[in-house]
Amino acid sequence: MTATKSARDQLPPFQRVLDEHADAVLRYLIGQVGATDAEDCFQETFISALRSYPSLRDASNLRGWLITIARRKVIDARRAASRRPILVDQVPEPAAGESRDIDVAVWDSVRALPPKQRRAVLLRYAADHTFRDIAKSLRVSEDAARQNVHEGLKKLRSELA
Repeated sequence: MTATKSARDQLPPFQRVLDEHADAVLRYLIGQVGATDAEDCFQETFISALRSYPSLRDASNLRGWLITIARRKVIDARRAASRRPILVDQVPEPAAGESRDIDVAVWDSVRALPPKQRRAVLLRYAADHTFRDIAKSLRVSEDAARQNVHEGLKKLRSELA
């Protein structure tokens, strides 16, 4: 009998590990990423744990092992959130005391654009996003994002001319 085989024999069934440690892992995740993202991280944690469980060599601290996996999933979730584009459905209102002169007619025209063109124009010029980011946000190709910005600007120019 090999060392790997004997270590596997000492591992409890994965269902028991899940039953014993699920609450602790979920509490940890809620504390780290909030209730909304905790469920996704929880599932990813246990899927990852299940995949690597057969090759686990030491079962002496399963809770610590699961928390380590969960911590890595928290890092992944935070990185993903930082790359996620922010959707803009409304033209932002200027902050109180802001000294910028905003042409109300321009913003009214922007609000009147079709939804995809409005979001594309806002993401490009109000949020300074790249066409790649706009494409991800609108769930379209980069060429379609460029086209939405182009068509939106064309409509704005014709209305404001």
